[in-house]
Amino acid sequence: MNDRTALVVGGTSGIGLATARRLHTLGATVHVIGRGKERLDDIATTDPGLTGHRADGGNRNEITAVVEAIGRIDWLIITLSGSEGPGPIADLDLDLLRRAFDAKFWGHITTIQAALPHLTPSGSITLLGAITARTGMPGTAGIAAINGAVEALVKPLAAELAPIRVNGVSPGLVDTPWWSGLPDDARQAYFAQAAQTLPTRRIATADDIAEVVVLAATNANTTGTILETDGGAHLVSMG
Repeated sequence: MNDRTALVVGGTSGIGLATARRLHTLGATVHVIGRGKERLDDIATTDPGLTGHRADGGNRNEITAVVEAIGRIDWLIITLSGSEGPGPIADLDLDLLRRAFDAKFWGHITTIQAALPHLTPSGSITLLGAITARTGMPGTAGIAAINGAVEALVKPLAAELAPIRVNGVSPGLVDTPWWSGLPDDARQAYFAQAAQTLPTRRIATADDIAEVVVLAATNANTTGTILETDGGAHLVSMG
């Protein structure tokens, strides 16, 4: 993999950063995009093998500038997310939900369009959805709609962009900064309760999901596929 170049958009924390680290360990040249200067500065210290770029995944001009500077891209991995969107439908702030769609769904579209001219024919695009797209968890209608929209891109784009491969990864509960809005004790209590319900009896780490993302991105025989990695959440009631 020494001659391969990866771009991880949303790669400065959580699943994105874990994915970037795995690809770097495999020998790829890895670029990460993030919006926050502080996180990029931290990565420059902790992960000097990664090349950081400051840009907003939803800003076409900023993403275009980054991909033009990189040149050829073999693996485009989009791990954009946000904490806005969950909540009971009766009380859901629709302005907030629109912002969440802008951050994740429209960010995916913008990034794909900007990067497409630079993707190699043998390359791949990997999108990050979530299991909420296909489960019935109360209070998740908003984020289920966002993740469902992202995952709906996979099959038509795999057909349209062939031979470039397009796949999705659909995680369940993952211990990442996505949960930072909850107090630590509340988060740990929720995780402990949820772990008892999941067939795996554990909450996933970012690296658990990154392992699957790397498979989707690099396996030459996988396209048009959404890989579920949810600890068995789709088998049980998580409500």
